[in-house]
Order: sequence, then C-alpha cells, then structure tokens
Amino acid sequence: MSYTALYRKFRPDNFDDVKGQEHIVTTLKNEIRTERIGHAYLFCGTRGTGKTTIAKILAKAVNCEHPIDGSPCNECSMCRKINRHTSMNVVEIDAASNNGVANIRDIIDEVQYSPAEGKYKVYIIDEVHMLSTGAFNALLKTLEEPPSYVIFILATTEAHKIPITILSRCQRYDFKRISVDTIAARLRELTEQENVDAEEEALRYIAKAADGSMRDALSLLDQCIAFYLGQKLTYDNTLDVLGAVDTKVYSEMFCYVNSLDIMGCIKLIDSMMVSGRDLDQFITEFIWYLRNLLIIKSSADKAILIDISSEQFIGLKEDAKKTNTDTLIRYIKILSELSAQIKYASQKRVLTEICFIKLCKPQMDEGQDLSSVIARIEILEKKIEKCSSFDNAIDVHIVDKAEEDVQKVMPKAVPADIEEVVKNWENIINQCDRVEKSMLSNVKKIVSDDGELILQFTDAVEEGYFKQDECKQLEALKTIINNMTGKEINIQTRTVTEEVDKNFDDLSKIIHFDNIEYI
Repeated sequence: MSYTALYRKFRPDNFDDVKGQEHIVTTLKNEIRTERIGHAYLFCGTRGTGKTTIAKILAKAVNCEHPIDGSPCNECSMCRKINRHTSMNVVEIDAASNNGVANIRDIIDEVQYSPAEGKYKVYIIDEVHMLSTGAFNALLKTLEEPPSYVIFILATTEAHKIPITILSRCQRYDFKRISVDTIAARLRELTEQENVDAEEEALRYIAKAADGSMRDALSLLDQCIAFYLGQKLTYDNTLDVLGAVDTKVYSEMFCYVNSLDIMGCIKLIDSMMVSGRDLDQFITEFIWYLRNLLIIKSSADKAILIDISSEQFIGLKEDAKKTNTDTLIRYIKILSELSAQIKYASQKRVLTEICFIKLCKPQMDEGQDLSSVIARIEILEKKIEKCSSFDNAIDVHIVDKAEEDVQKVMPKAVPADIEEVVKNWENIINQCDRVEKSMLSNVKKIVSDDGELILQFTDAVEEGYFKQDECKQLEALKTIINNMTGKEINIQTRTVTEEVDKNFDDLSKIIHFDNIEYI
C-alpha cells in the first residue's frame, strides 16, 4: 500500500478531533443537535486552519443516521460512504479551476433533484473567491433560496474578494490561526502514534514555523521524519531540514548590528550561506526577533505576547537593554523592505549584505528620518564613552600646556597691531558663526589707554551674549585674533547709549589717519 502523508492520514473525522477552532465546532454541534441547520455557510481563514476538514465533517454530521452529540458516528452507511468519497450527497468543487458561469449552472441544474439517500446534498466550494463575477451572479438566487435539502459550504482564504451580496446570504465563520501550544501538543500525539522519537524543542520549532497552520506543521514534520528516518528527531536536525538557523544566531547578529560591526555581520552571513541556510527565512525570523525585543521594551504584558522558552526570554531581556525603541523600529523598517525585495532578487546575498551595512551606518539613510538621527547620535555617544578618563586627562593636560606655551611666547599687542586687526575685521568675523558675525559686524571698535581693544555695543543683550561664561564666545574671538596677529590682544566689552556712543569715534573709520584715537 502506498504511503499516506501525515496531514491526510490524521485528518480529523469528527468535531472532537478538531484542534484550535472550538468556537466554530461548538456552534455547529449545537446547530446539528437542535436541527437549526443553515442553508449556506462561509468559512474564512488562512491556509491549513481546518476549513475544508470541518466542511466535510459537517457534511457527514447532517447526513449521519446516528449522530453523537452533534458529531458524525463514522459507523453508519452514510458516514462510511462519505469517508470513502463514494456518496453522491457530498460534492466538492475547486473554484480555482471551475470558476465560470457554466460550472455554476451545472450546480443549479443538479440541486433540482433531491438526494437518493440521506437527508442533505452538500456542495463544498473551495477557494470560492476565485469565481468570476458572472459566476457569483449566477449563484446568487440559488444561494439565497436553495431547496430545503441543499446546503452550500463556501471556503476561502480571501474573504474581502467575495461580493457583499454573497456574504449577506451566508453564515460567516472566521477560522483563527492555531496557537503554537496547540500545534505542538498535536504533533506530540502523532509522533507517539507513529513511534517517532522527537525532542519537545524540535516539535515546538516546527509548530512555530507552521505559522498557525496545522496542515503546514504536519507537512514539515513529515519532511523531517523522512530525512532522519529511524533516528531521533532533534532540534538541530530540524534546523538542518528546514534550512533555518538557531535562535542564538539572531542574538549574535543583533549584537554585531548594535555595535556597528560590519565585518561581523558579513562573516555571519557568509557562514550561513556556506551551511546552506535560507536567507529569506533568516530575514523573516530576524525581524521577529527584533519584534520580540520591541515588545519587551514597550509592553507590560510581554510574556503573553512572546511565545518562547524561559531561557530564551532571559537572553532577549539582556539584548533589549542594549538599545532603544526608536533604533529597533529603524531596524525593522529596513529589514522589512529587504524582505519584500529579496523574494524576487537574483543576488540575494549581495542585497542582504548591503542591508546590514546600511543598518550599521545610519548616515546612509535617505531623508530626515528621526530614528536615523537618533542612531547617529548614539554612535557619537558610544565613541565618547570609549575614551577613558586617563586619555581625557592626558588630552586636557596637552591642551592646557599648549595654551600655556602660546601665552608665554605671544608678545603684548601694540596700537599698530590693533589697527591691523581693525583692517582685517571682516576676515575675523567670517570665522565666527552666523549669530556672532551679525552682532560683531556693526560693533564700534575703540582702543583704550591700556592698549586694549574695546568693543562698544549699543544693545545690552548683544554685549551679554559675549559675557556668558559657559559659552566663552569672547575667548573664542580673542583666540582667532591672537592666531592671526601672533600677538596677545586683550578685548573688553561695554554697552553705551546712542548719545554717549557719539562721543567716541569708531576706530575703523579713522585708521587711515596717521594717529589712532585713544581714550
């Protein structure tokens, strides 16, 4: 006898064996038990969540001669015929290949004839969203008022594509994604029945990789068992078969990215390529790893939203402390763009390497994204932190020593030096920032009796700007002048009213004379 795939071999044949859809199973059992059976049902949900399975069980249950608490007995003649696919009462139609008006008209013609045996004729139309507009229109009247012995069960993964006129004529049931715990428990039952020795961690990883689909989980388990036939199914074996990587690799990659280690990222990608890992799956899993870090940083109920072991949860919390929410959001955005592009890329490795280089270099980001700016600020902060207090002390000592030496070497300025400063005033203030340049462009320059340069302001606010100790703007101006002249020039500031200001001529207006005015 030929081998039967696990998802077919262990397909539930009664409502009690269905896992993860209790809200639908309970409703249907109550309807059958109280004989409140609808004429049209719409089953919506992602792949592998049990839509077709429950449709077949419902078809058996309504025709069962001896139903047990709303479930089919699987022992009467009708149940056995439906299980063997020999009953004329259950008709399965694939709308993906039978989506024309002619196909629907065939159904309309058939429903005029009552069932030769059993109570109901059940039409299961899978992927019903694939029907053409004309086919939907042809189905409308019959779907609204079918004969009393006809039941329509429509199944789809894309309910938004179904016309509202069809939706309004059906009882709609939304199938949930099956939880990892539920899938893992089911896999444990099946491996025990198949006498397969499997680690719990391996089964949980398969359950997680199935993404809420029981059928996908059984197919992946079948694949792993076939590859390691007769051997124990370990976690590492599962990763090898599925082309996945250990969760430790995601933590390692995160540390490389967070520490801006480009070569570390490139080498890790290279090791995955050499070992035959799937880059698409790695990117998807890494995004989920970053998502878990984001949940830990943002949510109080993080343990509920993250389905991992307690050991992995501890590692996640340690990694979450190394970064902030804005940076994680930036990582996820960039990697999500890569995930969308890599499916159709011919050079997946190159595209992936460029993406991780971009993660390590926020300055490469286009636009003025705030998260990029924050990331660049963090880089500067990290560089500053790397400087030890000893190095800082040496740097400060060197600077102080240099300033001290300059002060010793520079001679005192004479009036001729100040005249030279005034002549080059535009060049001097051009070295200042925009605000300082604006204030200094109209200031009056006067020489005191002590040979100092006095900057006379008519606005107290402007003078106060150059007297702020923490800003040291005046010292910076003095440094510029000293470096230009090679002489030490002392600068004083003062504020006068416009009337008083007229008593003192601006030095810059009289330097063409032989004598310089002193006060």
